[in-house]
Amino acid sequence: MYADPAAASQLIDRDARHIRFKVSQDGKAMVSYRARGRAWDVLAWGAVNALHPTTARTQVQFRIDRAGGWKTFGRKLSFGNACRPYDGPPLVHVVTACMAPDGSYWALQRWQRSLPNLGFLPWLPQQRAWALHLSHWTGGLAELEGYADWSWSGRFHHIFGRLKYRGQPVHGFKTSQYGARLDKYGRLVYLDTFSSRYGPGWRRENSFVTHKPTGVFCYTFRARNPLEGGYTHPTGYRGGLRGPGNGEAYRLTVEGPGVTPDVKWEGKGLPRFNPQAPAHVAHEREMNAKLDTFADRLCRKH
Repeated sequence: MYADPAAASQLIDRDARHIRFKVSQDGKAMVSYRARGRAWDVLAWGAVNALHPTTARTQVQFRIDRAGGWKTFGRKLSFGNACRPYDGPPLVHVVTACMAPDGSYWALQRWQRSLPNLGFLPWLPQQRAWALHLSHWTGGLAELEGYADWSWSGRFHHIFGRLKYRGQPVHGFKTSQYGARLDKYGRLVYLDTFSSRYGPGWRRENSFVTHKPTGVFCYTFRARNPLEGGYTHPTGYRGGLRGPGNGEAYRLTVEGPGVTPDVKWEGKGLPRFNPQAPAHVAHEREMNAKLDTFADRLCRKH
């Protein structure tokens, strides 16, 4: 029988509560929880790690049976938990993690992926939702680099970096006119800013894909119009430009390639650029040199 593939390679559900997790001897995972007023038993299997970007094959993703096995096997599967205590690499946003009998790792992670861009506080329930992601992997995680500097000769705050997996860049092949990913290889970088002009605490500044073929990304903090560029905004918004949203600190969060775990980078923000300050000039020179080594045609502006 047919089992629906996951709508996204790791997404299990949103706003799940009372989460329980187990893995069978033969490599199937059962995620049990409550959401939308009912209990769920979601069976996932058939994927591990990630492929490097290629147009020859689709990216790996779980087979998902949201009836606990009924749709695929004609019955709800029942098995004991064969997973052992987790001893793998450090994880972020972790709900639970374990090591399977074959030595591979499984994990559930939860974070607010759908917060609105440009520092808006959520005004819809789906924007406040906590996405529950499942991963299955061996070896190391994806590597997310991040660097804060200035651009346009110090006029704007700027952040850039790179996403790699097992030494190779992570990127997709297609995006929409507004930069949304259109294939399973693409990965969005979610940029949050802390204590900015949007207000105290963390706010979502923006999200953007890593570039083909380098896995590099770069972002300039400048004022943006929520009514242009495909941004969502509260109904009736007439507040004009938003930002720039540079803050005291930044965090970057990315869904891991394939079915590998989500990864995060955090770093400090910078003060306003002072061309008379030797430390500022030296930092900008160092960051410009770093960016140049990435050799990304879309991120060449210093």
